[in-house]
Amino acid sequence: MSRYIDLHTHSNKSDGTMSPAELVRHAKENGLTAIALTDHDTIDGLDEALSEGERMGLEVVPGIELSVMSDTETHILGLFIDPKSTALDRAMKRIIDSRNERNRETSRLLKKLGFDVSVEEAQELATGGIVGRIHFAKIMVQKGYCKTVKEAFDEYLATGKPAFCNRQGITAKEAIEIIRDSGGYSFAAHLHLMRRDDDNLKAYIKELKDYGLDGIEAYYTDYTDEMH
Repeated sequence: MSRYIDLHTHSNKSDGTMSPAELVRHAKENGLTAIALTDHDTIDGLDEALSEGERMGLEVVPGIELSVMSDTETHILGLFIDPKSTALDRAMKRIIDSRNERNRETSRLLKKLGFDVSVEEAQELATGGIVGRIHFAKIMVQKGYCKTVKEAFDEYLATGKPAFCNRQGITAKEAIEIIRDSGGYSFAAHLHLMRRDDDNLKAYIKELKDYGLDGIEAYYTDYTDEMH
């Protein structure tokens, strides 16, 4: 009998659309046996997800997705972390402060391009409190600047595009150490979004491995058969 899991999910505490409890119920209804909640730069949804998972009989792995300093774009997944970890608690303020600075810069870049998109508007969409590029993209669609969220990313918000800001508060090495010190395991997320050629990517993953990286995300929604 096949059993399916998803170790990379987001709730509305970051850039997902469902509450943590709704996400757990959705996973259960669709036949999954386990999920990891890995919201961007926040653990605010973990208690709710863990509680609902226990109630629904679905294993919930406590996790987080940390954005880190990089030449392009790098996210490190932390799985099986301890949400009560002092190491994680100490790091969160710096991580959130950096994200707030990045959002202000994103808004500035968009306005420079002629798009009236404010951080305050993005915050109104971010019901969980964590603002990300997805919220800016949705506002651009709402205001008619772009037809779709994908267009907003492809033209303006993705890595290397004119409104992309890669300001981060922690290095990859620090993220891996934070996850390890929180009792978890670290994985490089969606390698294709790093936008590195094969040789550069291999060298970078080796560097991360030397820092203590436990693995890479081998399956992701956007991966093609060739990527697998």
